[in-house]
Amino acid sequence: MVLQSRDGRVVAVARGVQGEFKHRDPRFLIGRTSPLKTAPPAPEPKPLAVDEATYRIEQFPEVQELEQRLGLATAFGLRNPYFNVHERVTNDTSVIGGRTVINWSSYNYLGLSGDPNVTRAAQEAVARYGTSVSASRVASGEKPLHRELEQELAALLGTEDSVVTVSGHGVFVTTIATLVKDGDLVLHDALAHDCIVSGAKLSGAKRRPFPHNDWRALEKQLQQLRPHYRRVLIAIEGVYSMDGDFPDLPRFIELKKKYGCLLLVDEAHSIGVMGKTGAGIGEHFGVNRADVDLWMGTLSKSFASCGGYVCGSKQLVQFLKYSAGGFVFSVGISPANTAAALEALRQLKAHPEKVARLHERASLFLRLAKEKGIDTGFSAESAVIPAILGNSLHALQVSDALKQRGINVQPILYPAVEETAARLRFFCTATHTEQQIRETVEVLAEEIARARAESGEATGTA
Repeated sequence: MVLQSRDGRVVAVARGVQGEFKHRDPRFLIGRTSPLKTAPPAPEPKPLAVDEATYRIEQFPEVQELEQRLGLATAFGLRNPYFNVHERVTNDTSVIGGRTVINWSSYNYLGLSGDPNVTRAAQEAVARYGTSVSASRVASGEKPLHRELEQELAALLGTEDSVVTVSGHGVFVTTIATLVKDGDLVLHDALAHDCIVSGAKLSGAKRRPFPHNDWRALEKQLQQLRPHYRRVLIAIEGVYSMDGDFPDLPRFIELKKKYGCLLLVDEAHSIGVMGKTGAGIGEHFGVNRADVDLWMGTLSKSFASCGGYVCGSKQLVQFLKYSAGGFVFSVGISPANTAAALEALRQLKAHPEKVARLHERASLFLRLAKEKGIDTGFSAESAVIPAILGNSLHALQVSDALKQRGINVQPILYPAVEETAARLRFFCTATHTEQQIRETVEVLAEEIARARAESGEATGTA
């Protein structure tokens, strides 16, 4: 029996132990035997019935789905097209398995990765500053090279300032998550890169895609949704990496102004490519740079390095440097990568003919492909040219056949694109020759025709 006082405190628990509680000194109980009987042990709880597919990684449905996709090539006697080892600098050619091939799978657009000046700058930076800055830049990782690169980027894009980070993908995720939160909205192109989509998802803001490059559809969304959110961020790309097309930037600027939104332009595949001097889609359209809030991109393509950047107002850059988790809590970009990007940027400014040559090479490839009846989608005035084949098997077959004939190009399969949009993606560079382009398009047309003919024989279709 349990006795309680009026205030609810326990006074005693049964008569047999009443004496045990009259001594407040706990030492009194040491060595004494309680008259209470020991309760029988509780039965072991039954283990929870948990589905193994929730904690055994090899049983995750998405893991098994990936294995099935990877097995597609093997099932048809084809080689796995992923993680091919390139044994030297990759530009217009590469070496795979000891064999030199014409290479279309690397976005070394201006051929500056491997350029002697860029290589020398990286080597000198390592000799002077080491292989790592060994801290976040906020703490003790700041090097003179960092500010030099940021000032050069801002000058190229005509903005007040810029910040460079250690990751191209990461700079989008951390920037978006820093600027928008719960109660905000991100409206992005339906074909926007994963870095934009991931940043929007992780930010806590609502996210809605709009049909690809369709500014009219975007305006309808803004008319309906803008009054219900604090901040609205519109995110588009300078050149879309799977299709090689680009948006009508002035139209998106009009909408940004009309509805009071932020505008982000991802220039990963347009900087160094579009515009007379390679200054990107802003130069191509001749827009006022201040009309875009965030000019963003990577250092891994035209700038022959690794990392990301944001260009914009001084207030934006300062806020990101003190507030963006991916910058504040991450190591600063390495001396070698900073120096390589800085020298590549200087080479771009000193040699605009590289940009002109890239334009010529990409235009030639696109024209010849169209003449052969190859579906290049909406690609225009960019260095990205797809050959859309319509299903993943054809893409794998043609890619494998091209490799056997000394041409390396990556197949792009579902889920990176829709199954009916499976394709080969060609990155043109300033170092590709006219002969390489003509040979590639000729062989490509032959292998596409062969794959379709074999498919028709197997299925009985034309």
